[in-house]
Amino acid sequence: MATHYEPGEIAVQERAGLTRQASHALAGIGDTIPPVAAAFLADQPVIIVGGTDREGRIWATQLTGAPGFLRVPHPGTLIVDALPIPEDPLAELLSGPARVGMIAIEPATRRRMRVNGHSTPADGGLRVDLDQVIANCPKYIQRRDARIVDTPGGATRARAVRRGTALTTGQQDIVRATDTFFVATSDGSGNADASHCGGNPGFVQVLSPTLLRWPDYLGNAMFLTLGNLESHPAAGLFVPGWDNGWSLHLSGTARTVWDTDEIAAVPGAQRLVEFTVHDVVEIADAVRLRWSAPEYSRFNPPVA
Repeated sequence: MATHYEPGEIAVQERAGLTRQASHALAGIGDTIPPVAAAFLADQPVIIVGGTDREGRIWATQLTGAPGFLRVPHPGTLIVDALPIPEDPLAELLSGPARVGMIAIEPATRRRMRVNGHSTPADGGLRVDLDQVIANCPKYIQRRDARIVDTPGGATRARAVRRGTALTTGQQDIVRATDTFFVATSDGSGNADASHCGGNPGFVQVLSPTLLRWPDYLGNAMFLTLGNLESHPAAGLFVPGWDNGWSLHLSGTARTVWDTDEIAAVPGAQRLVEFTVHDVVEIADAVRLRWSAPEYSRFNPPVA
């Protein structure tokens, strides 16, 4: 899995005319974590996790902790000293063996890395045996600084949860205003992946309460996310509440839009992605992590 592209990825690379660039980018995929990457992970207070629940729905979420909660005891193993809260849509999946896609992001330095593999519960957290370790570029990451706050009741408190099959008016407003979200997908064999998407506020369009669209900007030509969607259209989105610990989880299906006229109408877009919402979970005050106001990436294209 670590040394080649999957059929869906190859199909998208060929359609985009970027097979040569993708071939060069393959050198950025391995199956172990080098020491410099292990040190990076040890400094992080958050990691994004994607996976497929027993009903076949893909979700994305975040696990948080004080720096040091991500550990690499062996180059092929990641330890995560955290589990989802009970209200989280991935709580049941991660209570047993699971295939997971993960991305660690450091907004303060605009660094990120993806790690995919098989997780098992271990000592109140997760042990992830790695299949893929992927270096990613810093484009479209908004600079933010993190802090952890005290919350009454801690991990045992009840949280307000809203569930549905379409976005409420308030949720639509939040999606329109976001500058960052994360998307989880899987390939045709069920191997999971999680990716970061960023841009200026407004880069995600809300076409209806059940249909979102965003641009696919210039990237590394791997097309790991779009390649997965080519093989398996299920996807999960996670929109973080940077300043209040709120979380919005969406599960549904997605497709790549290749229509040149539609693409030309969106500044910076190389392609477009449309996401159909099937299920929504909104959790208030889900985590103790809070972030500063953003400094937008200079790579972000303008929003029409």
